[in-house]
Amino acid sequence: MKHATHPLLQRRTSGVLLHLTCLPGRHGSGDLGDGALHFLDWLATAGQSLWQILPLTPSGPGHSPYRSPSAFAGNPWLVDLDDLVACGWLPALPNQRFDPRRCDFERVMPYRRAALNQAWHSFRQHALAGDREAFEHFVREQAGWLVDYARFMVLTERHGEAWTRWSAELAQRDPAALQRLDAEAGDALGFWHFVQWRFQVQWARLRAAAHARDIHFVGDLPLFVDHHSADVWTHAGKFRLDLQGEPSVVAGVPPDYFCVDGQRWGNPLYRWDVMAADDFGWWTRRARHLLSMLDVVRLDHFRGFDAGWEIPAADTTAANGHWHAGPGEALFDALETSLGPLPFIAEDLGLITDSVTALRLACGFPGMRVMQFGFDGSPVNMHLPHNLAPGMVACSGTHDNDTTVGWWQSLAPEVRDAVRHYLGPQVDTEVHWAMVQALSQSVANTLLVPFQDVLGLDSRHRMNVPGQARGCWTWRFDWTMVDATPARRLGAMVRAHGRT
Repeated sequence: MKHATHPLLQRRTSGVLLHLTCLPGRHGSGDLGDGALHFLDWLATAGQSLWQILPLTPSGPGHSPYRSPSAFAGNPWLVDLDDLVACGWLPALPNQRFDPRRCDFERVMPYRRAALNQAWHSFRQHALAGDREAFEHFVREQAGWLVDYARFMVLTERHGEAWTRWSAELAQRDPAALQRLDAEAGDALGFWHFVQWRFQVQWARLRAAAHARDIHFVGDLPLFVDHHSADVWTHAGKFRLDLQGEPSVVAGVPPDYFCVDGQRWGNPLYRWDVMAADDFGWWTRRARHLLSMLDVVRLDHFRGFDAGWEIPAADTTAANGHWHAGPGEALFDALETSLGPLPFIAEDLGLITDSVTALRLACGFPGMRVMQFGFDGSPVNMHLPHNLAPGMVACSGTHDNDTTVGWWQSLAPEVRDAVRHYLGPQVDTEVHWAMVQALSQSVANTLLVPFQDVLGLDSRHRMNVPGQARGCWTWRFDWTMVDATPARRLGAMVRAHGRT
């Protein structure tokens, strides 16, 4: 099948990367409320047309948005509690002493869970007929994933992780056992239905507000799902598991720029032959659901669609893995047949072979170039702005990189000299602006810049360190860190370079 690049990715656009949890807000982490609306106004002032976020799904081990118990559900901790107050399902919430520049998830999650639970019970008792009808309609409409997600969450709270350690009848999804659960756990199941309903209502409201400002959302589709997830529990036959339901091999990446030992992610691998047998039905449902919420989707670890790094499950590092063939173009043929033109970006970073590039080009997906990777001494390095092509997404860094200021401060003297020769003496005082300007001037259609780089923040504000299990994903900002200069400069820059 011949694939064409989606029209939105053919425009010259500019956007900012900032995950929703990083937003200011009085409830301990960013959410879908007023803080998100205020950031939309900032983006509009800065002339930006894209807001890039990380996965919207619930966070998992280490609070990572890439280790989720569901590929379909929204993150409960993003639900705007003030909206529940406005609906009359919560009393006014007092201000809490949460850190305004860090998500203290150990305190935030129990606090938000208690508030959501209170709202659910108030809704059950006092909901107006129209709200109750809208809730019931949502549950019916989303039943294909919502029913088993709610079951999974209830069982996880009762029996813990992993699902393979539950009783055999529950682990193996005995129909009679599931019927008994539905009959006796109605209130607990309803809670998870209610939370997902409010997430979807609030997200739709935020996305409509973005579109009213001509701003589009760029979000992530992680290639893999977590073993302890509703998806693997519900569709175990589609994953490479042993007779006990445990992964026989797990996902990761070989040694690379980020980690000398590689990364052992631990996610189960797909049985791509089984997926293909029903024309990739699970993937089609997943992509359709995500495209109902996002305007552009970044395919995280695109390399794995060509071939994935397969690690024996018993190994503690990724060193002894090997490559295993992925689904290739057949998956994207099936998705486009069902869903139409695909607004996908291929995250093609790391060890990229000719076959990975050929797959990306055949699918018509823009690839990613990260300027921090450009200074290896070669003028033909593909990450340098003068080597970019229109069908590329230009970035100063990603959520996995150090901030540009932190990166600059950590460079060896000879590499700093190379950066100075390329970008000019401005790097000694404003390396972040020098880098963003060079990328904005390039022919790459899409420019995406982490908010930390717009503000010129150092390594203390880094979002994630690949391979580090703890202490990541917690960064937040507050508006005292932001004056009028970044929006003014960014807006003038993108207008000068013909970006919208």
